[in-house]
Amino acid sequence: MCGRGRGKMRIMRLRDFWLLVDEVFDPRYGRTLVSEHHLDALDNLTAAQALERGAEPRDVWHALCDSLDVPDRTRWGHDPFRQAPPRR
Repeated sequence: MCGRGRGKMRIMRLRDFWLLVDEVFDPRYGRTLVSEHHLDALDNLTAAQALERGAEPRDVWHALCDSLDVPDRTRWGHDPFRQAPPRR
C-alpha cells in the first residue's frame, strides 16, 4: 500500500493486490480464486474480470475478502507496517 502525503487518500496498486493475493491465500489457491470466484459485490464478475474492466484494486480486494469472510486482522498479510487503503 502506498501513502501519498498527509491527508491524501492511500491507494492500492495492482502490484500490491497480487502480493496480498499470494500472501493471504497462497499463490496457487489465490490465483484460482481471482480467476474463478464470482463476486456478488462486483456484479457477479470474478476479481480478474473486474480488474480487466478497470475496477480499483482496493475495491476488488475488499470484495474478494468480504465474500470469503477474511477477517481484517489477516486481510492485510503479515507485514505489521502495511496500512490498509480505506474503503470507498
